[in-house]
Amino acid sequence: MGKITRLNSLPEKERNEIYKLLIPGEILKVFEIDPESGMNPKGELVIRVVSPEQNKCEASVEVKGDPQDQDPIYYIEVSDSQDLDQLRWDFIWINDIRQSRYNTDVTADGQSRWLKWTSRNIPEELRAVQAGLAPGQVRPGLRLMDEVNQGLDRFCGALGLKSIYMEALFYHNAITYERHGFRYFEGGNLMRFIHNEFRPGGKLFKRLDDSPFRKKGFYHSVRGRSWAIHDGILEDGGDPEFKSWVSPKMYKMIGKYFQVDTFPTAIY
Repeated sequence: MGKITRLNSLPEKERNEIYKLLIPGEILKVFEIDPESGMNPKGELVIRVVSPEQNKCEASVEVKGDPQDQDPIYYIEVSDSQDLDQLRWDFIWINDIRQSRYNTDVTADGQSRWLKWTSRNIPEELRAVQAGLAPGQVRPGLRLMDEVNQGLDRFCGALGLKSIYMEALFYHNAITYERHGFRYFEGGNLMRFIHNEFRPGGKLFKRLDDSPFRKKGFYHSVRGRSWAIHDGILEDGGDPEFKSWVSPKMYKMIGKYFQVDTFPTAIY
């Protein structure tokens, strides 16, 4: 039986205390949320742990500023892996809800695009790229990956887990996770290909045509490359091996940080 499944079998109060290890303390401080009660200054419950009982192997933790807010400040999903000593980190979402929203997660006619990134809302993406967001973001983040990583380590330590597995949905995600001690199960060769071909003179560099998602200067930034890849720059080349973006599979050992850097001297 996996560690998440076992955790979900504990009494609700006990398991929730362990799941709260996944919440960055800075979020609670900035948004004045009581860590014990999970309530905001108005006395409303804004921390929600969904951890199904009856041998379920997944769970999620959500933090909002107000129960009625459209977006959470923080949302994370975890589950058991086939390797019983490994945690699957399935999803994370961090939003600065004080900032403007860009509706890149819905189509132009208002239909949800949740994890359906093959469809696009170009007008909202244009607003997002001009505002300095990366693909997939609806608001700016909070620059809390260090704290998220520490929380994952504490959570895994409490459960006796030895490693974390995840998939990087976008290019900028993969670079971020590299910087926080993750290395590649799969996808490392693709990441190195991307770096080599975005350098001046490379195939991807030559395809930067100064259109909104392929500005010529995008080659030297993580966010710029990510927009160009999201815009299909890999598919345009017809490369027999690296013909499209495939989310890299990555992992980290608890308490150990691998030194991986597929984009040396990168700026975000």
